[in-house]
Amino acid sequence: MSGKILSHEDLLRERTTLRTEGKSLVFTNGVFDLLHVGHVRYLQQARALGDALVVAINSDRSVRELKGDSRPVIVEEERAEILAALRQVTYVTIFDDISPRTLIANVLPDVLVKGGDYDVNEIHGREEVEAAGGRVVSLPFIEGASTSAMIERMRKKK
Repeated sequence: MSGKILSHEDLLRERTTLRTEGKSLVFTNGVFDLLHVGHVRYLQQARALGDALVVAINSDRSVRELKGDSRPVIVEEERAEILAALRQVTYVTIFDDISPRTLIANVLPDVLVKGGDYDVNEIHGREEVEAAGGRVVSLPFIEGASTSAMIERMRKKK
């Protein structure tokens, strides 16, 4: 397992270190099943907003609850490893809740980021981050780049 893939406890230790060093932490979360160009562009934009980027991914169990029994296509350990291999990703962690709110409230990143398919007011953890002096950013949605659309195209080609 990559040294970039952290337990929640290790992530909190890294967060403390970043604060001590005066560095900012950007946090984003999602399923990140079947990595596509939309994900890559999004992660590049998110990383540009701070000194370090943590990507919190949904556990397999929570993905099934959110997306149905046919998902995820790629298991959580492999999704984490793929994301950790990207240079713009500093840390990866896996969370088992449907919402990342508790994890976000514990980490309290300087910047909380989601894709443009979310209105800022819909972003879980917004209140906690803003109350701690952080900011919340909704990045532009990349039209046509979605895992669901990829899966649908693959089904049609069978």
